[in-house]
Amino acid sequence: MVAARLEDVVLAYPGRPAALDGLSCSVATGRVTALLGPNGAGKSSAIAVLAGLRRANAGRVEVLGGVPGRLAARERVGVMLQEGGLPTGAHGAELVRHVAALRGSPATAEPLIDRLGIGALGRTTIRRMSGGERRRVSLACSLVGAPEIVILDEPTAGLDPRGRAIVWEIVAELRAGGVTVLLCTHLIDEAESLGDDVAVIARGRCVIEAPLQALTAAHGDGVTFEAVVHLDLDSLVQALPEGYAVRELTPGRYRVDGAVDPQVLATVTSWCAQHGVMPRNLRAGQSSLEDVFWRATEDDR
Repeated sequence: MVAARLEDVVLAYPGRPAALDGLSCSVATGRVTALLGPNGAGKSSAIAVLAGLRRANAGRVEVLGGVPGRLAARERVGVMLQEGGLPTGAHGAELVRHVAALRGSPATAEPLIDRLGIGALGRTTIRRMSGGERRRVSLACSLVGAPEIVILDEPTAGLDPRGRAIVWEIVAELRAGGVTVLLCTHLIDEAESLGDDVAVIARGRCVIEAPLQALTAAHGDGVTFEAVVHLDLDSLVQALPEGYAVRELTPGRYRVDGAVDPQVLATVTSWCAQHGVMPRNLRAGQSSLEDVFWRATEDDR
């Protein structure tokens, strides 16, 4: 089942190229969909349209079977924006309690206030909070009232490692409880750890949409590993069978292109040992989501 969908959606701002240029993608019910893309790809615009904060110039938008932004949808959808959306003169805990009351579920406020450490902020106003503190308040406001869909735009931006771990736990618990989550993030490891499905946007269009496992398995040839930046790879190419290529995908991330078998894998690890290279996150026969992302957005580098 589909909880939300965009079909051929166009969103343009005056005097600028279209932020969404025929975007089509969907969010499956009860699953975590990770939304990825380069800066300026249209991710936040897509979220604004789904949340009912922006009206598309063309195309079809549907959330829980209805039009986004209307009261029936707002009561069932929780939204955490990347920036803004909070009254700057409010205090954190009071704001969370107020939003919970507006959603008709005041009892949902206190557990989130405690878990996200919002009570410790005391009488500090939103405008005086750090970026990470504002993120915690915004997240709590998006979760009160037990929404059926939660839309999270960069939920861990500015958080320390403990705060990030708590957010990851919450997302996993939402999924386990049958809540649909749209997770917009720049962090590939976050998408790979939390996502069931992946949608990649580039230049206002969806260039990849698939379950995570199918996506990485479909690009299974090759060996990838991480090491120090700008290794001299000539001797590794010479050690591999004819027809294999080695390249540095991004600084410090390497890929050996070609069919994987035990001999190829042994050649790569032996070469690393001979050259004093400690390979990290070595993968054979299955691509990482980062590899898939770079392929899909190669024209945007």
